[in-house]
Amino acid sequence: MIEFSLLAALLAGLLGGVHCVGMCGGIVAAFSFRADGTHPPFRMHLAYNLGRVSSYVLFGALAGALGATFKLAGVMPVQLLLYVLAQVVMILLGLYLAGFNQWVRVFERAGGAVWRVVRPLFQKLLPVKSLPQAVLAGMAWGWLPCGLVYSVLVSALAAGSATSGAALMLAFGLGTLPNLLGMGLFARQIQPFMQRLWVRRAAGLMVAGFGVWGLLMLAYSTFANA
Repeated sequence: MIEFSLLAALLAGLLGGVHCVGMCGGIVAAFSFRADGTHPPFRMHLAYNLGRVSSYVLFGALAGALGATFKLAGVMPVQLLLYVLAQVVMILLGLYLAGFNQWVRVFERAGGAVWRVVRPLFQKLLPVKSLPQAVLAGMAWGWLPCGLVYSVLVSALAAGSATSGAALMLAFGLGTLPNLLGMGLFARQIQPFMQRLWVRRAAGLMVAGFGVWGLLMLAYSTFANA
């Protein structure tokens, strides 16, 4: 099922752009203009996002390693529970993106304490003047308490190994690139489109569909092996 999980994570990142506009819009705006009002070159935006995705991969590796402890201990019911939990979280995430609930904000509030520690370090890196500084700023950006990121991390926890968890979060991070790079380069043109109700509903329901399909795959596998 790892191929399905990677695809789901990739598309969750891509379709989650409706959430990224609100969550990361201010940070992207800070990155999109220099002190003199000019736009930074494209390679700077790539560096920001390289740092951000690197943080996601680290989170995924740590979550996957934690999940692997259950695998090594042979705790099969817990592994199964983690998989089911990951699919349920994906469904709830999709409903959140579609505007039908606000449950993801629980994750965001929980991560707020960490961000309050990281934010002063992040602010010291502004304004960004070099590529290494941009990568560091992007890594700090990755610690933003984003419910979308934390939701996908549940799937990384269920991945069963540090490598699989890192790969899953890498897939998610790559999925977010078109939206966040696009926001950095064409923020004024993209934001109105991403905030349209039908766009939010379509993206959210597709993400929820991944969770439903994951549960159906589990049910079919269980039935077939019975």
